Amino acid sequence: MSGDNDLAGAGAGAGAGAEAGAATGTGPTGVDTGTDTDLTSADATDLAARIRRREVSAREVVRAHLDRIERVNPQVNAIVSLDPEGALAAAAAADEHLARGGAAGPLHGLPIAFKDTHLTRGMRTTFGSPLRADTVPDEDELLVHRIQAAGAVRIGKTNVPEFGAGSHTFNPVFGVTRNPYDLTRSAGGSSGGAAAALAAGLQPLADGSDMGGSLRNPASFCNVVGLRPTPGRVPSYPAWNPWDTLTVPGPMARTVADAALLLSVMAGPDPRCPVSLEGPGAPFREPLECGLAGVRVAWTPDLGGRVPVDAEVRAVLEPQAEVFRRLGCRVEEDCPDLDGADDVFRILRAHHFDLALGAALDASPEALKPSLAWNIEQGRRLTGPDLARATACRARLHRSAVDFFTRYDVLLAPVSQVAPFDAAAEYPDTVEGQPQHTYIDWMRSAYFVSVLGVPALSVPAGFTPGGLPVGLQIVGPPRADLAVLRVGAAYEAATGHGRRHPDILGKITT
Repeated sequence: MSGDNDLAGAGAGAGAGAEAGAATGTGPTGVDTGTDTDLTSADATDLAARIRRREVSAREVVRAHLDRIERVNPQVNAIVSLDPEGALAAAAAADEHLARGGAAGPLHGLPIAFKDTHLTRGMRTTFGSPLRADTVPDEDELLVHRIQAAGAVRIGKTNVPEFGAGSHTFNPVFGVTRNPYDLTRSAGGSSGGAAAALAAGLQPLADGSDMGGSLRNPASFCNVVGLRPTPGRVPSYPAWNPWDTLTVPGPMARTVADAALLLSVMAGPDPRCPVSLEGPGAPFREPLECGLAGVRVAWTPDLGGRVPVDAEVRAVLEPQAEVFRRLGCRVEEDCPDLDGADDVFRILRAHHFDLALGAALDASPEALKPSLAWNIEQGRRLTGPDLARATACRARLHRSAVDFFTRYDVLLAPVSQVAPFDAAAEYPDTVEGQPQHTYIDWMRSAYFVSVLGVPALSVPAGFTPGGLPVGLQIVGPPRADLAVLRVGAAYEAATGHGRRHPDILGKITT
Protein backbone atom coordinates (compact mmCIF):
# COMPACT_ATOMS: atom_id res chain seq x y z
CA MET A 1 0.00 0.00 0.00
CA SER A 2 2.50 2.57 -1.16
CA GLY A 3 0.10 5.16 -2.58
CA ASP A 4 -3.29 6.76 -2.14
CA ASN A 5 -5.04 4.63 -4.76
CA ASP A 6 -4.36 1.25 -3.17
CA LEU A 7 -7.32 -0.72 -1.74
CA ALA A 8 -9.61 0.87 -4.31
CA GLY A 9 -11.29 -2.40 -5.21
CA ALA A 10 -9.70 -5.12 -3.13
CA GLY A 11 -11.52 -7.96 -1.42
CA ALA A 12 -15.14 -8.90 -1.06
CA GLY A 13 -16.67 -5.46 -0.72
CA ALA A 14 -18.04 -3.31 2.08
CA GLY A 15 -21.25 -5.29 2.39
CA ALA A 16 -19.42 -8.44 3.39
CA GLY A 17 -17.37 -6.46 5.89
CA ALA A 18 -20.45 -4.95 7.48
CA GLU A 19 -22.04 -8.37 7.87
CA ALA A 20 -18.89 -9.81 9.38
CA GLY A 21 -18.73 -7.14 12.05
CA ALA A 22 -22.43 -6.86 12.81
CA ALA A 23 -22.25 -9.06 15.86
CA THR A 24 -19.79 -6.76 17.60
CA GLY A 25 -21.20 -3.44 16.41
CA THR A 26 -22.87 -0.87 18.62
CA GLY A 27 -26.06 0.59 17.27
CA PRO A 28 -27.37 4.11 17.93
CA THR A 29 -28.41 4.63 21.53
CA GLY A 30 -29.28 7.68 23.54
CA VAL A 31 -29.97 9.80 20.45
CA ASP A 32 -31.50 13.17 21.27
CA THR A 33 -35.04 13.98 20.22
CA GLY A 34 -36.28 17.35 19.07
CA THR A 35 -37.29 19.25 15.97
CA ASP A 36 -33.68 19.89 14.96
CA THR A 37 -32.54 16.25 15.22
CA ASP A 38 -32.79 15.35 11.54
CA LEU A 39 -30.72 18.30 10.35
CA THR A 40 -28.24 18.42 13.22
CA SER A 41 -27.50 14.68 13.28
CA ALA A 42 -27.41 14.10 9.51
CA ASP A 43 -24.16 13.16 7.82
CA ALA A 44 -22.52 16.16 6.19
CA THR A 45 -22.30 14.36 2.85
CA ASP A 46 -26.04 13.68 2.79
CA LEU A 47 -26.92 17.12 4.12
CA ALA A 48 -24.88 18.86 1.42
CA ALA A 49 -26.58 16.74 -1.25
CA ARG A 50 -30.03 17.67 0.09
CA ILE A 51 -29.12 21.35 -0.03
CA ARG A 52 -27.86 21.03 -3.62
CA ARG A 53 -31.11 19.30 -4.60
CA ARG A 54 -32.99 22.13 -2.82
CA GLU A 55 -34.84 19.62 -0.63
CA VAL A 56 -33.82 21.77 2.33
CA SER A 57 -32.47 25.30 2.37
CA ALA A 58 -29.18 26.48 3.77
CA ARG A 59 -31.19 28.81 6.01
CA GLU A 60 -33.09 25.88 7.49
CA VAL A 61 -29.89 23.96 8.10
CA VAL A 62 -28.07 26.89 9.68
CA ARG A 63 -31.11 27.88 11.75
CA ALA A 64 -31.44 24.32 13.10
CA HIS A 65 -27.80 24.31 14.16
CA LEU A 66 -28.07 27.76 15.75
CA ASP A 67 -31.10 26.58 17.72
CA ARG A 68 -29.17 23.51 18.82
CA ILE A 69 -26.21 25.68 19.84
CA GLU A 70 -28.52 27.90 21.90
CA ARG A 71 -29.82 24.89 23.83
CA VAL A 72 -26.68 22.81 24.20
CA ASN A 73 -23.58 25.01 23.94
CA PRO A 74 -23.92 26.75 27.34
CA GLN A 75 -23.25 23.40 29.02
CA VAL A 76 -20.67 22.02 26.57
CA ASN A 77 -18.87 25.31 25.75
CA ALA A 78 -17.60 24.07 22.40
CA ILE A 79 -18.38 27.07 20.17
CA VAL A 80 -17.14 30.57 20.98
CA SER A 81 -17.40 33.96 19.22
CA LEU A 82 -20.74 32.90 17.72
CA ASP A 83 -22.08 35.09 14.89
CA PRO A 84 -25.72 34.04 14.28
CA GLU A 85 -26.67 37.13 12.28
CA GLY A 86 -23.70 36.78 9.94
CA ALA A 87 -24.34 33.06 9.55
CA LEU A 88 -28.00 33.53 8.63
CA ALA A 89 -27.11 36.26 6.14
CA ALA A 90 -24.51 33.98 4.52
CA ALA A 91 -27.03 31.13 4.42
CA ALA A 92 -29.57 33.37 2.71
CA ALA A 93 -26.95 34.35 0.13
CA ALA A 94 -26.18 30.65 -0.44
CA ASP A 95 -29.88 29.94 -1.10
CA GLU A 96 -30.19 32.88 -3.45
CA HIS A 97 -27.13 31.71 -5.35
CA LEU A 98 -28.78 28.33 -5.97
CA ALA A 99 -32.08 29.96 -6.88
CA ARG A 100 -30.31 31.91 -9.61
CA GLY A 101 -28.91 28.67 -11.00
CA GLY A 102 -25.46 29.10 -9.56
CA ALA A 103 -23.15 26.14 -9.04
CA ALA A 104 -22.90 24.66 -5.56
CA GLY A 105 -19.58 23.83 -3.97
CA PRO A 106 -19.01 20.55 -2.12
CA LEU A 107 -19.86 22.17 1.25
CA HIS A 108 -22.58 24.52 0.03
CA GLY A 109 -24.74 25.70 2.93
CA LEU A 110 -23.09 23.60 5.65
CA PRO A 111 -22.42 25.51 8.89
CA ILE A 112 -18.95 25.39 10.40
CA ALA A 113 -17.15 27.02 13.31
CA PHE A 114 -13.40 27.30 12.76
CA LYS A 115 -10.77 26.36 15.31
CA ASP A 116 -9.84 29.42 17.35
CA THR A 117 -6.18 29.13 16.37
CA HIS A 118 -7.04 29.52 12.67
CA LEU A 119 -7.22 33.09 11.39
CA THR A 120 -10.69 34.24 10.34
CA ARG A 121 -11.13 37.59 8.68
CA GLY A 122 -13.37 39.94 10.63
CA MET A 123 -13.94 37.54 13.53
CA ARG A 124 -12.06 37.27 16.81
CA THR A 125 -9.26 34.73 16.78
CA THR A 126 -8.09 34.52 20.40
CA PHE A 127 -5.86 31.41 20.53
CA GLY A 128 -7.47 30.96 23.94
CA SER A 129 -5.16 33.62 25.37
CA PRO A 130 -5.83 36.97 27.06
CA LEU A 131 -2.96 38.28 24.96
CA ARG A 132 -5.05 37.72 21.82
CA ALA A 133 -8.53 38.15 23.29
CA ASP A 134 -9.38 41.14 21.10
CA THR A 135 -7.48 40.14 17.96
CA VAL A 136 -9.56 40.39 14.77
CA PRO A 137 -7.54 39.27 11.71
CA ASP A 138 -7.86 41.10 8.42
CA GLU A 139 -7.33 37.92 6.39
CA ASP A 140 -8.44 34.29 6.38
CA GLU A 141 -5.98 31.49 6.88
CA LEU A 142 -5.68 29.35 3.74
CA LEU A 143 -7.78 26.44 5.01
CA VAL A 144 -10.48 28.84 6.23
CA HIS A 145 -10.55 30.45 2.80
CA ARG A 146 -10.76 27.08 1.04
CA ILE A 147 -13.58 25.78 3.23
CA GLN A 148 -15.66 28.92 2.74
CA ALA A 149 -14.89 28.95 -1.00
CA ALA A 150 -16.39 25.44 -1.10
CA GLY A 151 -19.66 26.91 0.19
CA ALA A 152 -19.50 26.43 3.96
CA VAL A 153 -21.20 29.02 6.17
CA ARG A 154 -19.12 30.41 9.04
CA ILE A 155 -21.00 30.46 12.34
CA GLY A 156 -18.22 31.07 14.87
CA LYS A 157 -15.07 29.56 16.34
CA THR A 158 -14.38 26.39 18.35
CA ASN A 159 -12.67 26.50 21.72
CA VAL A 160 -9.01 25.59 22.23
CA PRO A 161 -6.45 25.34 25.03
CA GLU A 162 -4.27 28.39 25.54
CA PHE A 163 -2.23 28.78 22.34
CA GLY A 164 -3.30 25.24 21.41
CA ALA A 165 -0.94 23.79 24.04
CA GLY A 166 -2.14 20.57 25.64
CA SER A 167 -4.76 17.95 24.93
CA HIS A 168 -7.40 19.32 27.31
CA THR A 169 -9.44 22.33 26.19
CA PHE A 170 -9.58 25.10 28.76
CA ASN A 171 -8.39 28.70 28.75
CA PRO A 172 -8.85 31.96 30.70
CA VAL A 173 -10.81 33.60 27.88
CA PHE A 174 -13.68 31.14 27.40
CA GLY A 175 -13.25 28.46 30.08
CA VAL A 176 -13.50 24.67 29.83
CA THR A 177 -15.00 22.64 27.01
CA ARG A 178 -16.85 19.59 28.35
CA ASN A 179 -17.38 16.16 26.88
CA PRO A 180 -20.94 15.64 25.53
CA TYR A 181 -20.86 12.00 26.70
CA ASP A 182 -20.12 13.07 30.28
CA LEU A 183 -20.12 16.75 31.14
CA THR A 184 -17.67 16.18 34.01
CA ARG A 185 -15.01 14.89 31.59
CA SER A 186 -12.51 16.44 29.19
CA ALA A 187 -13.30 16.72 25.49
CA GLY A 188 -9.57 16.47 24.69
CA GLY A 189 -7.61 19.03 22.75
CA SER A 190 -6.35 21.06 21.25
CA SER A 191 -9.22 20.65 18.77
CA GLY A 192 -11.47 19.87 21.73
CA GLY A 193 -14.12 22.45 20.93
CA ALA A 194 -14.34 21.06 17.40
CA ALA A 195 -14.76 17.45 18.57
CA ALA A 196 -17.33 18.35 21.24
CA ALA A 197 -19.30 20.45 18.74
CA LEU A 198 -19.47 17.51 16.35
CA ALA A 199 -20.53 15.04 19.03
CA ALA A 200 -23.17 17.42 20.40
CA GLY A 201 -24.69 18.08 16.96
CA LEU A 202 -23.63 21.73 16.85
CA GLN A 203 -21.99 21.45 13.43
CA PRO A 204 -21.60 18.67 10.83
CA LEU A 205 -17.89 19.23 10.02
CA ALA A 206 -14.92 20.74 11.80
CA ASP A 207 -11.40 21.84 11.01
CA GLY A 208 -8.50 21.26 13.38
CA SER A 209 -4.75 20.86 13.61
CA ASP A 210 -2.44 18.28 15.15
CA MET A 211 1.07 18.42 16.56
CA GLY A 212 1.01 15.71 19.22
CA GLY A 213 -2.53 14.38 18.84
CA SER A 214 -4.70 17.50 18.68
CA LEU A 215 -7.00 16.05 16.01
CA ARG A 216 -6.82 12.45 17.19
CA ASN A 217 -7.12 12.71 20.98
CA PRO A 218 -10.32 14.82 21.00
CA ALA A 219 -11.80 12.61 18.27
CA SER A 220 -11.14 9.59 20.50
CA PHE A 221 -12.59 11.33 23.57
CA CYS A 222 -15.76 12.46 21.75
CA ASN A 223 -16.50 9.41 19.55
CA VAL A 224 -15.91 11.22 16.27
CA VAL A 225 -13.37 10.94 13.44
CA GLY A 226 -10.15 12.92 13.20
CA LEU A 227 -7.46 12.62 10.53
CA ARG A 228 -3.87 13.77 10.91
CA PRO A 229 -2.92 13.92 7.22
CA THR A 230 0.53 13.40 5.78
CA PRO A 231 2.48 16.63 6.36
CA GLY A 232 1.94 18.93 3.39
CA ARG A 233 -1.36 17.35 2.38
CA VAL A 234 -3.16 20.39 3.78
CA PRO A 235 -0.88 23.40 3.31
CA SER A 236 -0.64 26.15 5.91
CA TYR A 237 -0.55 29.84 5.04
CA PRO A 238 0.28 32.16 6.63
CA ALA A 239 2.55 30.22 8.95
CA TRP A 240 5.22 31.43 11.37
CA ASN A 241 7.41 28.53 10.20
CA PRO A 242 6.43 27.48 6.66
CA TRP A 243 8.89 24.54 6.78
CA ASP A 244 7.24 22.96 9.82
CA THR A 245 6.02 19.38 9.29
CA LEU A 246 5.27 18.46 12.91
CA THR A 247 2.05 20.49 13.08
CA VAL A 248 -0.51 19.72 10.37
CA PRO A 249 -4.06 20.96 9.72
CA GLY A 250 -6.74 18.36 9.09
CA PRO A 251 -10.43 17.45 9.12
CA MET A 252 -12.82 16.16 11.78
CA ALA A 253 -16.32 14.77 11.30
CA ARG A 254 -18.80 12.24 12.61
CA THR A 255 -18.03 9.75 9.82
CA VAL A 256 -14.96 8.82 7.82
CA ALA A 257 -16.68 9.79 4.57
CA ASP A 258 -17.48 13.24 5.95
CA ALA A 259 -13.87 13.70 7.06
CA ALA A 260 -12.77 12.77 3.54
CA LEU A 261 -15.25 15.29 2.12
CA LEU A 262 -13.74 18.08 4.19
CA LEU A 263 -10.21 16.94 3.34
CA SER A 264 -11.10 17.18 -0.34
CA VAL A 265 -11.47 20.96 -0.08
CA MET A 266 -8.64 21.50 2.41
CA ALA A 267 -6.03 19.55 0.44
CA GLY A 268 -4.06 20.58 -2.63
CA PRO A 269 -0.82 22.45 -3.29
CA ASP A 270 -0.19 26.11 -2.64
CA PRO A 271 3.08 27.71 -3.80
CA ARG A 272 3.27 29.82 -0.63
CA CYS A 273 3.69 26.64 1.45
CA PRO A 274 7.05 25.05 0.56
CA VAL A 275 6.15 21.63 1.99
CA SER A 276 2.73 21.29 0.31
CA LEU A 277 2.13 18.10 -1.65
CA GLU A 278 1.16 18.08 -5.31
CA GLY A 279 -2.16 16.64 -6.39
CA PRO A 280 -5.70 18.00 -6.02
CA GLY A 281 -8.01 17.27 -3.13
CA ALA A 282 -10.97 16.19 -5.29
CA PRO A 283 -10.09 12.44 -5.28
CA PHE A 284 -10.93 12.33 -1.58
CA ARG A 285 -14.59 12.86 -2.55
CA GLU A 286 -14.65 9.53 -4.37
CA PRO A 287 -16.47 6.60 -2.67
CA LEU A 288 -14.39 4.99 0.07
CA GLU A 289 -16.06 1.59 0.03
CA CYS A 290 -13.67 -1.31 -0.40
CA GLY A 291 -13.08 -4.78 0.95
CA LEU A 292 -10.15 -5.55 3.20
CA ALA A 293 -9.42 -9.15 2.22
CA GLY A 294 -5.67 -9.69 2.24
CA VAL A 295 -4.81 -6.33 3.78
CA ARG A 296 -1.73 -6.69 6.00
CA VAL A 297 -2.39 -5.24 9.45
CA ALA A 298 0.04 -4.71 12.30
CA TRP A 299 -1.50 -4.32 15.76
CA THR A 300 0.30 -2.91 18.77
CA PRO A 301 -1.61 -2.48 22.05
CA ASP A 302 1.14 -0.39 23.69
CA LEU A 303 3.50 0.71 20.89
CA GLY A 304 5.84 -2.18 21.47
CA GLY A 305 5.78 -1.85 25.26
CA ARG A 306 6.82 1.81 25.10
CA VAL A 307 3.69 3.36 26.63
CA PRO A 308 1.33 2.42 29.48
CA VAL A 309 -2.33 2.09 28.49
CA ASP A 310 -5.14 2.08 31.03
CA ALA A 311 -6.79 -1.31 31.38
CA GLU A 312 -10.25 -0.04 30.45
CA VAL A 313 -8.92 1.42 27.18
CA ARG A 314 -6.97 -1.72 26.37
CA ALA A 315 -10.06 -3.86 27.04
CA VAL A 316 -11.98 -1.89 24.41
CA LEU A 317 -9.21 -1.98 21.81
CA GLU A 318 -7.88 -5.53 21.98
CA PRO A 319 -11.03 -7.12 20.45
CA GLN A 320 -10.76 -4.79 17.45
CA ALA A 321 -7.94 -6.84 15.95
CA GLU A 322 -10.43 -9.68 15.61
CA VAL A 323 -12.81 -7.39 13.70
CA PHE A 324 -10.10 -6.89 11.10
CA ARG A 325 -9.48 -10.64 10.92
CA ARG A 326 -13.17 -11.22 10.22
CA LEU A 327 -12.95 -8.60 7.47
CA GLY A 328 -10.30 -10.76 5.80
CA CYS A 329 -7.15 -9.00 6.98
CA ARG A 330 -3.92 -10.71 7.97
CA VAL A 331 -3.24 -9.37 11.47
CA GLU A 332 0.04 -9.67 13.35
CA GLU A 333 1.24 -7.98 16.53
CA ASP A 334 4.13 -5.72 15.52
CA CYS A 335 5.31 -2.14 15.88
CA PRO A 336 7.65 0.13 13.93
CA ASP A 337 10.88 1.41 15.43
CA LEU A 338 10.03 4.31 17.76
CA ASP A 339 13.28 4.47 19.73
CA GLY A 340 14.15 8.10 20.22
CA ALA A 341 10.70 9.38 19.22
CA ASP A 342 10.07 10.80 22.67
CA ASP A 343 13.18 12.99 22.61
CA VAL A 344 12.54 14.06 19.01
CA PHE A 345 9.03 15.24 19.75
CA ARG A 346 9.88 17.01 22.98
CA ILE A 347 12.84 18.83 21.45
CA LEU A 348 10.98 19.97 18.33
CA ARG A 349 7.90 20.95 20.33
CA ALA A 350 9.90 22.97 22.84
CA HIS A 351 11.79 24.69 20.02
CA HIS A 352 8.46 25.51 18.36
CA PHE A 353 7.01 27.15 21.45
CA ASP A 354 10.18 29.06 22.22
CA LEU A 355 10.27 30.58 18.73
CA ALA A 356 6.54 31.25 18.60
CA LEU A 357 5.91 32.48 22.15
CA GLY A 358 9.25 33.30 23.75
CA ALA A 359 8.73 37.03 23.29
CA ALA A 360 5.26 36.76 24.83
CA LEU A 361 6.70 35.01 27.88
CA ASP A 362 9.28 37.77 28.31
CA ALA A 363 6.70 40.52 27.95
CA SER A 364 3.86 39.01 29.99
CA PRO A 365 5.02 35.98 32.00
CA GLU A 366 1.90 36.11 34.17
CA ALA A 367 -0.35 35.79 31.10
CA LEU A 368 0.78 32.26 30.15
CA LYS A 369 -0.24 29.09 31.95
CA PRO A 370 2.63 27.45 33.87
CA SER A 371 2.80 24.36 31.65
CA LEU A 372 3.18 26.51 28.54
CA ALA A 373 5.82 28.68 30.21
CA TRP A 374 7.66 25.48 31.18
CA ASN A 375 7.57 24.26 27.59
CA ILE A 376 8.99 27.56 26.34
CA GLU A 377 11.77 27.42 28.91
CA GLN A 378 12.59 23.89 27.78
CA GLY A 379 13.08 25.29 24.29
CA ARG A 380 15.45 27.96 25.56
CA ARG A 381 17.75 25.32 27.01
CA LEU A 382 18.23 23.63 23.65
CA THR A 383 21.47 23.86 21.73
CA GLY A 384 22.22 23.64 18.04
CA PRO A 385 23.53 20.07 18.44
CA ASP A 386 20.29 19.14 20.27
CA LEU A 387 18.24 20.22 17.27
CA ALA A 388 20.59 18.54 14.83
CA ARG A 389 20.39 15.24 16.69
CA ALA A 390 16.59 15.44 16.84
CA THR A 391 16.36 16.12 13.11
CA ALA A 392 18.70 13.24 12.29
CA CYS A 393 16.80 10.86 14.57
CA ARG A 394 13.50 11.89 13.01
CA ALA A 395 14.90 11.16 9.56
CA ARG A 396 15.99 7.70 10.74
CA LEU A 397 12.55 6.98 12.23
CA HIS A 398 10.86 8.07 9.01
CA ARG A 399 13.05 5.74 6.94
CA SER A 400 12.29 2.93 9.39
CA ALA A 401 8.56 3.60 9.07
CA VAL A 402 8.78 3.47 5.27
CA ASP A 403 10.46 0.08 5.57
CA PHE A 404 7.84 -1.11 8.10
CA PHE A 405 5.05 -0.27 5.68
CA THR A 406 6.58 -2.44 2.97
CA ARG A 407 5.57 -5.35 5.23
CA TYR A 408 2.23 -3.99 6.41
CA ASP A 409 -0.49 -1.86 4.87
CA VAL A 410 -1.69 -0.26 8.11
CA LEU A 411 -0.82 -0.14 11.78
CA LEU A 412 -3.47 -0.26 14.51
CA ALA A 413 -2.70 1.36 17.86
CA PRO A 414 -4.37 3.24 20.72
CA VAL A 415 -5.15 6.87 20.02
CA SER A 416 -5.11 7.86 23.67
CA GLN A 417 -3.70 5.92 26.60
CA VAL A 418 -6.62 6.95 28.81
CA ALA A 419 -10.36 7.43 28.57
CA PRO A 420 -11.70 10.99 28.96
CA PHE A 421 -10.49 12.26 32.32
CA ASP A 422 -11.87 14.70 34.89
CA ALA A 423 -12.35 18.12 33.28
CA ALA A 424 -11.21 19.77 36.51
CA ALA A 425 -7.70 18.32 36.04
CA GLU A 426 -5.17 19.77 33.59
CA TYR A 427 -4.03 16.28 32.60
CA PRO A 428 -4.11 12.73 34.02
CA ASP A 429 -1.37 12.37 36.63
CA THR A 430 -1.14 8.60 36.22
CA VAL A 431 -1.67 6.10 33.42
CA GLU A 432 -2.14 2.51 34.55
CA GLY A 433 -0.41 3.42 37.81
CA GLN A 434 2.57 5.11 36.17
CA PRO A 435 3.11 8.80 37.10
CA GLN A 436 2.78 11.39 34.35
CA HIS A 437 4.97 14.33 35.30
CA THR A 438 4.09 16.90 32.62
CA TYR A 439 1.10 17.92 30.59
CA ILE A 440 2.33 16.01 27.54
CA ASP A 441 3.56 12.75 29.11
CA TRP A 442 0.22 10.96 28.70
CA MET A 443 0.00 11.78 24.97
CA ARG A 444 2.83 9.51 23.77
CA SER A 445 0.62 7.06 21.88
CA ALA A 446 -0.35 9.94 19.59
CA TYR A 447 2.82 11.99 19.42
CA PHE A 448 5.16 9.08 18.74
CA VAL A 449 3.20 8.64 15.50
CA SER A 450 3.43 12.37 14.73
CA VAL A 451 7.21 12.08 14.58
CA LEU A 452 7.01 9.50 11.76
CA GLY A 453 5.46 11.91 9.24
CA VAL A 454 2.64 9.55 8.25
CA PRO A 455 -1.17 9.82 8.08
CA ALA A 456 -3.08 8.67 11.16
CA LEU A 457 -6.84 8.36 11.61
CA SER A 458 -8.80 8.23 14.86
CA VAL A 459 -12.04 6.31 14.43
CA PRO A 460 -14.61 5.34 17.10
CA ALA A 461 -13.83 1.90 18.56
CA GLY A 462 -16.27 1.46 21.43
CA PHE A 463 -16.94 2.50 24.99
CA THR A 464 -15.71 1.77 28.49
CA PRO A 465 -18.15 0.20 30.97
CA GLY A 466 -18.84 3.75 32.18
CA GLY A 467 -19.92 4.85 28.69
CA LEU A 468 -16.80 6.85 27.78
CA PRO A 469 -15.63 6.75 24.15
CA VAL A 470 -12.40 5.11 23.00
CA GLY A 471 -10.81 5.62 19.57
CA LEU A 472 -8.68 3.33 17.43
CA GLN A 473 -5.68 4.80 15.60
CA ILE A 474 -5.23 3.60 12.01
CA VAL A 475 -1.80 4.57 10.66
CA GLY A 476 -0.52 4.20 7.10
CA PRO A 477 2.60 4.88 5.07
CA PRO A 478 3.53 8.40 3.98
CA ARG A 479 1.06 9.96 1.50
CA ALA A 480 -1.38 7.02 1.77
CA ASP A 481 -4.08 9.21 3.29
CA LEU A 482 -6.78 7.87 0.98
CA ALA A 483 -5.94 4.25 1.74
CA VAL A 484 -6.08 4.96 5.49
CA LEU A 485 -9.49 6.55 5.04
CA ARG A 486 -10.71 3.50 3.10
CA VAL A 487 -9.59 1.13 5.85
CA GLY A 488 -11.23 3.37 8.42
CA ALA A 489 -14.49 3.47 6.47
CA ALA A 490 -14.59 -0.34 6.20
CA TYR A 491 -13.97 -0.70 9.93
CA GLU A 492 -16.59 1.97 10.67
CA ALA A 493 -19.18 0.15 8.54
CA ALA A 494 -18.40 -3.15 10.26
CA THR A 495 -18.78 -1.84 13.80
CA GLY A 496 -21.03 1.21 13.86
CA HIS A 497 -19.53 2.62 17.06
CA GLY A 498 -19.80 6.15 15.73
CA ARG A 499 -23.59 5.87 15.45
CA ARG A 500 -23.90 5.95 19.23
CA HIS A 501 -24.60 9.58 20.05
CA PRO A 502 -24.61 11.25 23.47
CA ASP A 503 -27.91 11.93 25.20
CA ILE A 504 -26.81 15.50 25.67
CA LEU A 505 -30.30 16.95 26.20
CA GLY A 506 -30.86 14.46 29.02
CA LYS A 507 -27.72 15.73 30.73
CA ILE A 508 -28.75 19.37 30.64
CA THR A 509 -30.62 20.75 33.63
CA THR A 510 -32.95 23.65 33.04
